[in-house]
Amino acid sequence: MRFSDFSFGTVTIDGVRYEHDVVVDRGAVRKRSKKPSKEFQDRYGHTPLSAREAIPWRCRTLVVGTGAAGSLPVMDEVVREAARRSVELVTMPTAEAVELLSREPAETNAILHVTC
Repeated sequence: MRFSDFSFGTVTIDGVRYEHDVVVDRGAVRKRSKKPSKEFQDRYGHTPLSAREAIPWRCRTLVVGTGAAGSLPVMDEVVREAARRSVELVTMPTAEAVELLSREPAETNAILHVTC
């Protein structure tokens, strides 16, 4: 996969520009469904990444792009589940995540938040 661009509100993967959060699962890109995590929004002031979402666990490394300012909360349950599955969880602002993914995509899945 080719991660070529990130700017606030968009990310470009394999020449396709996405204007929403995305999940990259073994080479397939889909829209992130935040609905399972919405109930936690009041607690965090933002819809966090929770283990209730369809997280692409079939990988060695899961990269979570936490947005332009790194504001996406990742719930502790996601951290625990990654450890239980022996998946390395890497969280960083989305611009850094895109750089990492462009260099080391093998056996790596991702969730990329494109705003805040």
